[in-house]
Amino acid sequence: MMKALILSGGHGTRLRPLTYSQQKQLIPVANKPVLFYAIEDVIEAGVKEIGIILGPNKEQVIETVNSVDWDVEIEFIYQGEPKGLAHAILVAEDFLSDDSFVMYLGDNILRDGIVEHAKKFQKLNPDSLILLTEVENPQQFGVAELDDEGRVKRLIEKPRIPPSNYALVGIYFFKPVIIEACKSIKPSWRNELEITDAIQWLVENGYRVEASIVKGWWKDTGKPEDILEANRLVLDDIQPRNEGTVDESSKIMGRVVIETGTEIRNSVIKGPCIIGKNCVISNSYIGPYTSIGNNCEIVETEIEDSVVMEGSKVTKAGKIVESLIGRGVRIRENDLKPRGYRFVVGDNSEVVL
Repeated sequence: MMKALILSGGHGTRLRPLTYSQQKQLIPVANKPVLFYAIEDVIEAGVKEIGIILGPNKEQVIETVNSVDWDVEIEFIYQGEPKGLAHAILVAEDFLSDDSFVMYLGDNILRDGIVEHAKKFQKLNPDSLILLTEVENPQQFGVAELDDEGRVKRLIEKPRIPPSNYALVGIYFFKPVIIEACKSIKPSWRNELEITDAIQWLVENGYRVEASIVKGWWKDTGKPEDILEANRLVLDDIQPRNEGTVDESSKIMGRVVIETGTEIRNSVIKGPCIIGKNCVISNSYIGPYTSIGNNCEIVETEIEDSVVMEGSKVTKAGKIVESLIGRGVRIRENDLKPRGYRFVVGDNSEVVL
C-alpha cells in the first residue's frame, strides 16, 4: 500500500506579512486551507498513512489538521531548517520504511486530483513517476526533458533555453530507491538537497522515471496573486447552497454558498462566491470570486475577487478588489477617499481608510 508525504514547512517569504503569523499551507482557498486539498487528494487515491512534514509553525499545522476527523493515519514529522525536498524525504525515512509513496507539496492545488496518476504509477511500475504540466514560461520552473517514449531523460531547474514546456508540478511518486538517491547527492548552490538532483540520480543510474501529464489546471499558491487565482479556479466549480438567512431586501445571483448562522441583510451577493459560518453581511455587495471566512462582518462595503479570512470586520471601506485580507483584520472608513483599494494585509492588523 502506498503512503503519502505532504510537505507543510518553509517560511512562505513571498506571502509575507500573512506568513509571519500563519503557515502558508494554511491560507484558505474557497474557505479551506490549501493543505486540506492535498490531504483530500491522497486519501482519494487510496492512501491510508500520511506523513506531514512540519517547519516553523508546527503547532499551528498540527492543530489545524487535527481539527478534522480524517479517515486516515497521520504522522507529523518535524524537518527543522528547510534544507530541500530531498532532505524532507531523508527526515521521513523511518515513516516511509520500504513503501512506495507519493510526495505532495502542500501549497499545490490540482483541479482533478491524483487518482489517475496513482493508477498510472501502479500500472507502469516505474521507480518514479513525476507529474508535469505544459506552461507558457518554462524558464521559471523546473523543466523535464523527455525521450521519444515519454520517459524522463533529465531535469533542469529554471533553464535559460528550455528543452520542453513541461514543468514539474510538485507531486512525485517514488519507490523506496529514492532514499538511496537522496543520500547520494550533494547540496546545491542554495545549500539544499534538491529533489530534481535526486531524480536525475535515478535516471543516470539506470532507474526508470516516467512522466504523467496534468490535463486540468494546477496552481502553486506561493504568492498573493496565486492565492487569488486558485480561489477563482476553485470557486468556478462550486455548487450553490444556502444554509444562512437572507432577508427580503437582499438579492442572491449565480452560484453562491452561504454557510449556517450567516445573515445577509439588504445586500447583493453575486457568485461564484462563498460566505462562511456566522457572518453578517449588511448593506453590502459581495461580488464574484470572493471568499469570506467564518465570523466575518462586512458593512456598507463592496468586495470583489478577494479572499477575506476568518474573524475580519470591514466597515464603510468603499470598494475592495483583488485583495488578500488576513485573520482578525479591521478595515474601517476614516474619511472619504477615492474608491477601489487593493490590500495584502497580515493577520490581526488594523487598516484605517
